[in-house]
Amino acid sequence: MKKVAFTLIAVSIATVFTACKNEPNDIQNTPNTNDLAVAEATTVDEDQFLYVTAPSGLTLRKFDNLNSDKLAVMPYGTRLKVLSNEQENTMTVGGIDGDMNKVIYNNKTGFAFNGFLSKFFPPEKGTNAKMYITDLKSTFPKASYAETTGGTASKPSNTQTVLLPTPDWHEAFYVAQQLYDIPLVFNFPNPKGRDSETIRNTKKAEQLLESNIVVERKDNTLQKITYRQAASGHQSGVTISKEGTLMKIEYKTVVE
Repeated sequence: MKKVAFTLIAVSIATVFTACKNEPNDIQNTPNTNDLAVAEATTVDEDQFLYVTAPSGLTLRKFDNLNSDKLAVMPYGTRLKVLSNEQENTMTVGGIDGDMNKVIYNNKTGFAFNGFLSKFFPPEKGTNAKMYITDLKSTFPKASYAETTGGTASKPSNTQTVLLPTPDWHEAFYVAQQLYDIPLVFNFPNPKGRDSETIRNTKKAEQLLESNIVVERKDNTLQKITYRQAASGHQSGVTISKEGTLMKIEYKTVVE
């Protein structure tokens, strides 16, 4: 009996030793619960990404001031990882108030003026407005699009209305510029100035009878921005205004 018991114990020890020896080597790489907690804590949130809206691109600078060395020019539509999002406005560029965000672009870390950064992915020039808003709604449910027709049989009209969930005039202006072909010769109008101002397109095509922007202000605060364009037998207009906490873009065309 002692020999049998000794034999069974020996076999058990050998079995355990063999099992440990044949264990896969990568078992030690399996993350424990603490490792998983760290991984979740460092996951990048969607709010940490912004898009470049400056039509001619946005400069990435070495330090957080506008006179710092240029590291690169980031094209329109570039999606940037934001390391720090400054909330206070300490500088003004082209009539837009903002500050310098710390961002990463092409593995370079630098600073960019956040007045030309948007949470919305910007549309390409001539993008269909309805499709753009449909895509935008998946992330921003308050975005909306509506379309109506009117006028008469001899002079029909079509109106498209876009609502953007932002209070920023410049953000709405750059979206409208791309969706409705406002010429890039027009920059975002300065909020400060006369109560009414007309800015003309000095580079308009010969076939255009009219191409200008009318800016309406009150106490150096924007009230309405309207782009007007007219050619023989056709006219259109884009109006930007504020509606509560949203920005409203209205595009109307009339065929004569």
